[in-house]
Amino acid sequence: MKLYIDADACPVKDEAVKVAVRHGLSIIFVSNSWMRLDDHPLVERVVVSEGPDEADNWIVEHANKDDIVITSDIPLAARAMEKEAHALRPNGKAFTDDNIGMALAMRELNQELRETGEIKGYNPGFTPRDRSDFLQALENLIQSIKRQ
Repeated sequence: MKLYIDADACPVKDEAVKVAVRHGLSIIFVSNSWMRLDDHPLVERVVVSEGPDEADNWIVEHANKDDIVITSDIPLAARAMEKEAHALRPNGKAFTDDNIGMALAMRELNQELRETGEIKGYNPGFTPRDRSDFLQALENLIQSIKRQ
């Protein structure tokens, strides 16, 4: 089991490292640019070329069954799940077979509404509660996979 982080805009990098190290799991941060990260031996940094979906494509190419992908990107989560990887948002909410279809549909609808000016883009702020929920959800997910 490995953790793959869609790292460019991920607000829980440090938290993911703490949990991964506690469980002895490799953690791979994938981004379009170099970023400062923990120098722990379990931490790997992958910098992909600029361009839309380059980091997503790299993650999907390397993720396997029971790996964990941390992302807010709904299409990336869907692609990872097709490979039987688990997908978790930085706020701790898991993407599941039961909710990924609706998440993709809502993403498409909201994109269309933004493009037509019906709504303005809005992303709620990331809260300390989101950070705490992420830590708990990641811990629970890892333990669940290990029990299988």
